[in-house]
Amino acid sequence: MRRDTFQAIADPTRREILSMLAFKPLNVNTVSENFDVSRAAVYKHIKILTECGLVVIKQQGRERFCEAKLEKLNEVSSWVEQYKKFWEAKLDSLEDYLQKIQSKNKIQTKGKKHGRKK
Repeated sequence: MRRDTFQAIADPTRREILSMLAFKPLNVNTVSENFDVSRAAVYKHIKILTECGLVVIKQQGRERFCEAKLEKLNEVSSWVEQYKKFWEAKLDSLEDYLQKIQSKNKIQTKGKKHGRKK
């Protein structure tokens, strides 16, 4: 089964594993100790992260160390960026509209004040 980066980060456990590995490579047992699930369950998550290219497992003696390869997250960042631009444009438009309304209200308020003095 072909997996992608989006599938990998869809699960909160996998996101937490990536967060842990972002700072330093850890062996599978150390990663497992941080979760209330079996070592096998954590290993399945690590396998998915490996299939997506977000984690590389390196053998060092008898231990297997997991190392994060976060460059693959650029794909997610690029995808999110297009929607960020969309929403920024919408919010800028809303801000302009609200400023126009506010300006109109100030002009009307000033007109009413001046009308009373007559």
